[in-house]
Amino acid sequence: MEKGKLQEYWSTNLKYLIGLLVVWFVVSYGFGILLAEPLDTIRFPEWTGGGGFKLGFWFAQQGSIYVFVVLIFVYVSLMNRLDKKYDVHED
Repeated sequence: MEKGKLQEYWSTNLKYLIGLLVVWFVVSYGFGILLAEPLDTIRFPEWTGGGGFKLGFWFAQQGSIYVFVVLIFVYVSLMNRLDKKYDVHED
């Protein structure tokens, strides 16, 4: 790959990575720690299987992990698309 295309590829890759890390940080640190008390005023209903947990507690204990796993799949999808665009994909 020529140098200009390589820089463009890695620049886009870093944009994806930084964007996804910001989302993860906001969910895990922001919702799980900083905004935990305001979110605790919201509870999961008993009928949803949430057991009546407070939303701030849920983000701190489980929500950030679920978001992280989803972000992994989003990153894989974005990188597969980027690899095909720059013709560096594996078949």
